[in-house]
Amino acid sequence: MARKAVKVIRDPEVIKLMADPVRREILRQTTHQPQTQTQLANKLNLAKPSMAYHLQALRKAGLIKIGRTRVGAYGILEKFYESTSGLFIEDFDKTPQELRKYFLQIHIERLRGMLSALQLVGVRGGQGVEISSDQLKELAEDIAKSMTRVGERYDQREMDSGREKLLIRIYSEALRIVMASDKWRPFFSSVLEPKIGANLIASMRT
Repeated sequence: MARKAVKVIRDPEVIKLMADPVRREILRQTTHQPQTQTQLANKLNLAKPSMAYHLQALRKAGLIKIGRTRVGAYGILEKFYESTSGLFIEDFDKTPQELRKYFLQIHIERLRGMLSALQLVGVRGGQGVEISSDQLKELAEDIAKSMTRVGERYDQREMDSGREKLLIRIYSEALRIVMASDKWRPFFSSVLEPKIGANLIASMRT
């Protein structure tokens, strides 16, 4: 059975599981290819009992499954784990308040990369992008909420590309929505050179 492209996570307890960096890396690794407990433990430099604990938690939450098995050395049955979806997106509105800062930091780092790229494309006056810490946080929050809405569109689609390509596609669509909104359009129009800004905003409305 083909893997689903996206699963939007709304259960706060499952979102808590995803806030663990080790578990997020396990999900990333098992999206690329099925892997055994030993393979994952070696890659993440974890003891096998610790890896078993994480795998059990992820499997119980329905985020990974056993894709296949084989008999390995000494007749030991090897289980190959794989993610149940190409990408997992937490519903920001359902995210426990104490965990929102963690997920926001991920979006903030992505936004810094995006704003750096925009600065290379063309910034008004050549002075660089001016954005306060509060603005950056607010923009990250709106992106996080937009990611949930965009992710819902892919929820029933089958995986048709690699994980990273899929993430870039969904993040770009979420960013498109936010940049073209009444709230943020003036900011991006003021940051970018007039011609570039006009072309970007126009393309985002189509």
